[in-house]
Amino acid sequence: MNELKKRNVKFILLEHDAVLPERDMIWFGSEIEVANFRSEGQPIAASISTAEKAVEKAIRLQRGITQVHMLCFGIDPGPRPGIAWLADGVVLGVAQLEKVETVSAHIEGIASSLEFEKMVVRIGHGAPLIRDQIINDCLTHSLYIEQVNESKTSRGLLRHNHVISAIRIALLSGPRVVEFRTIQPTEGDLREIQRQSRKKTNGRKTISSEAAYAVATGELSLDEAIEI
Repeated sequence: MNELKKRNVKFILLEHDAVLPERDMIWFGSEIEVANFRSEGQPIAASISTAEKAVEKAIRLQRGITQVHMLCFGIDPGPRPGIAWLADGVVLGVAQLEKVETVSAHIEGIASSLEFEKMVVRIGHGAPLIRDQIINDCLTHSLYIEQVNESKTSRGLLRHNHVISAIRIALLSGPRVVEFRTIQPTEGDLREIQRQSRKKTNGRKTISSEAAYAVATGELSLDEAIEI
């Protein structure tokens, strides 16, 4: 239920022996329930460990998407990256992540729940330091990634509407990135990371410039630097 609520999917709860209100209704159940009632509605086996994948499948069925040619991810880089995923141009979901270092894992988790022919990750060109961290992480995970000119993606948007920008980025195309980026943080970058550490700890701690450099180059996460 938490995953459904997180994705703003409307649902109802039924007793295990209840009759489906609609003949083609999508419903979740255990593997045994799905096996026993596989001819009723559109059943999806789900458990705590497979909840995210099950909800992804339900959303795909709900939108009539049975086969996906191109799965596109759009990333709006920033301290809390916006991410969107589209199936042949149809938006399946959006999210705003709390940590830069979780982007590639999030992408791989979503991709593993879908069937598709091709996949591309597209990232906006802004926030160079964070952008290059994400690019390097995606390349480490052998993801096909393109850098997109996002200069027009924020036009007419509310400031910091990263998930909407991520959708627009996913719909653009750009040159493929095949080489790892050399990350050279500026003094301003390090001060910004230190500011983030103060904000995250409610002013209780400011990490050192050395720790900030390690965060900037991806050697440490911000949480790890704070714990040192």
